[in-house]
Amino acid sequence: MKFSLVVIFFLLLSSFGFAQQKKSKGDILFFEYSYNQAILEYQKELRESKLSNTQYLNLADSYMKIGNYKKASDIYVDIFQKDTTMSKYHFNKMLQSLAKTSEVDKVKAYLATREDKLPTELVENSSFNYELIATNRNEELDFEIFNISGNSPQSDFSPTFFKESLLFSSDRPDGSKSIYGPSGKSYINIYESRIDLQGNVIDPQPFKGITDTKFHRATPYYSKELGNIFYVLSNSDGENLEFSDNGKNALSIGMTNGQRSFKYVLRDPDTSFYYPFYEAATGRLFFAADFGDGYGGTDIYYVYTNDGLIMSSPTNLGPRINTPGNEIAPFIFENNLYFSSDIFYGLGGMDIYKSTVHSDDSYSIPINLGEGINSSKDDFGFIIKNNDTNGLLGYFSSNRDGGKGGDDIYGFNVKEKPGLKTLSLKGKVVNLSSNNGVSKAQVRLIDKDGKLVKEIFADENGDYSIEIPFQNNITIEATKEKHSIFSVTYQDGELEEIQEKAFNMGIKFLDDLVEEQEDQTVVKLKKFFFEKGQSNVTPEIAQELDKVVDVMNRFPQLQLRVESHTDSRGGSSSNFTLSQNRADAIKNYLLEQGVPSRSILYSIGYGEEKLLNGCKNGVFCLDMLHNKNERSLIVVLNYNLLF
Repeated sequence: MKFSLVVIFFLLLSSFGFAQQKKSKGDILFFEYSYNQAILEYQKELRESKLSNTQYLNLADSYMKIGNYKKASDIYVDIFQKDTTMSKYHFNKMLQSLAKTSEVDKVKAYLATREDKLPTELVENSSFNYELIATNRNEELDFEIFNISGNSPQSDFSPTFFKESLLFSSDRPDGSKSIYGPSGKSYINIYESRIDLQGNVIDPQPFKGITDTKFHRATPYYSKELGNIFYVLSNSDGENLEFSDNGKNALSIGMTNGQRSFKYVLRDPDTSFYYPFYEAATGRLFFAADFGDGYGGTDIYYVYTNDGLIMSSPTNLGPRINTPGNEIAPFIFENNLYFSSDIFYGLGGMDIYKSTVHSDDSYSIPINLGEGINSSKDDFGFIIKNNDTNGLLGYFSSNRDGGKGGDDIYGFNVKEKPGLKTLSLKGKVVNLSSNNGVSKAQVRLIDKDGKLVKEIFADENGDYSIEIPFQNNITIEATKEKHSIFSVTYQDGELEEIQEKAFNMGIKFLDDLVEEQEDQTVVKLKKFFFEKGQSNVTPEIAQELDKVVDVMNRFPQLQLRVESHTDSRGGSSSNFTLSQNRADAIKNYLLEQGVPSRSILYSIGYGEEKLLNGCKNGVFCLDMLHNKNERSLIVVLNYNLLF
């Protein structure tokens, strides 16, 4: 199996034969990857005495390795039912084995028993990918996947672009590497091959640009910007393996410029590092490792570097990417992180996933690349680049049926980036009046039939992230109680465009638009005046009334009364008529601008009936005091009923 070679095979160096604890014959066979023999020995030991919990799990793992998923699942479930504190790693193994026996309902049922103890991201990831795989296919992509000519009957994996060539790892015997005893295979070495115009990889030769060693050298990554190659190698002093005080020989990451110069980059006597990837734009070196305090088996981390030399402690990519399973082989291309995981909701043992890297260094839900790239077996080590003649050219490794060896490297030509298609939006819900984020705003996606597809709530700062399987017609909404609704519909290519940058949505808070005046709730407006003795809506008045139109567009459930008042100057009868004409003029303007007639219950002129001060008939007042009495109000009649 591939994963045995790529990770567990490496881990063997740090766990087999060097620890001081006593092991049974079954244990020894298990750590030597002799899984069939380990099963026979564990069964014999089981008949003679009890197996420890660890040995029983080893037996289940052995069944998993040989593809007997039913027996593996029986043991995992038995252990889980006796002890629900099963490790996250083996809980994933249990769900994997159940998934392999087509018991997806059981997978979901057992997952539900631990949802409160699992990261929210894992539950979301699984639900999303189950739905995505069920509803999407890669049929729209014109795939051409081919087994490269340079593969051997052994295992070939972990390709990386190197100038005009391809570097990869292989355990094929070539005379330069000795045989590693427990596996019976050659120590892994790095090879270089030519790439022809069609993308085929031919004529592999041992790579000469790295320091000689008779032990492991594997999983290279070439940084064009640094001119350096990062790769994994066994800790040794040249002739002999070096062991920690705990009896472990771990794998390190080294760096060379291809001229046989060498520096250790990541080295820990008790921790192995795998699959380096250098991101030139940020100076970060990504890798896989199991530090023991992660989310499962191997997790993906990064460190900041200066020209490749470590400048920070490792940072875990977090539960959106890392799971109770094993995550390996990070690769970033055009703001997408590609990696492999054996999490239970995939198509095979290990599948390749893609996650969008956002500007704030957060990650979207990782999505399965789907059938073609992924298979029912193990698929990993994905790389891709732009190809002038064929769109996109990429490679990955797989032990799928029909290959030449244990693991083969496959190439592909494709017009668009592979992966099951999703709609992924990230941005902020903003209060248009203050420009501040709207805490806990609702964000909804609605399909063309008006059915709610997904609803989430923004965080305390108004930030949100939402993702669904792709649909070619979606309405995006944002709102909150006492707030307006943002609502816009996009189709096809528009949906592709809006995912390329932050999608911010503006809504208004009703309390920012209304105020209390004269013991009633009114639309907040700057005071305006009609011309003396006139009721015509001037441009200045229209500018204020347009604010009412905006309020009604955003809050169509409001019911209004238009009222107008005059001062005491002039006759009482003429003032009443003037104020009524002004109220009617305001109403008519609002109706002309599209405010529904049902929203304006009535308009009324009060004349000088409701003066705000003592400036009544016969009393001398300054103009400024008279002007306080001349006013028009847009009263919200049902504010208290609605809210």
